[in-house]
Amino acid sequence: MSDKTIDLDEHRGMAAQKATKLRRLLADVEANGKALRVRQEELESHLLAAPATSWPEAAEKARYLLTLCSATLPAEDPRRQKLIAAVLADFDRLAGES
Repeated sequence: MSDKTIDLDEHRGMAAQKATKLRRLLADVEANGKALRVRQEELESHLLAAPATSWPEAAEKARYLLTLCSATLPAEDPRRQKLIAAVLADFDRLAGES
């Protein structure tokens, strides 16, 4: 047995190499999309966990929401609706404290 690996793609035709590369890229995109969704859910849970304690914290929540809204026009997701309500409540509360 040899320790040298063989690159099987070299022995395939060009069309098969392209198809394999495309399948690999699509699998990477799907995996990255799933990882992004998980991280996004974690961030949103963290943002919802407690009200902002300062204007800078409220501004960070607002910045996140604005980024989301600019990327996806319909904000009908219940999780995002809760986040919007939490940010507006933070602004109201912080405005009353100052």
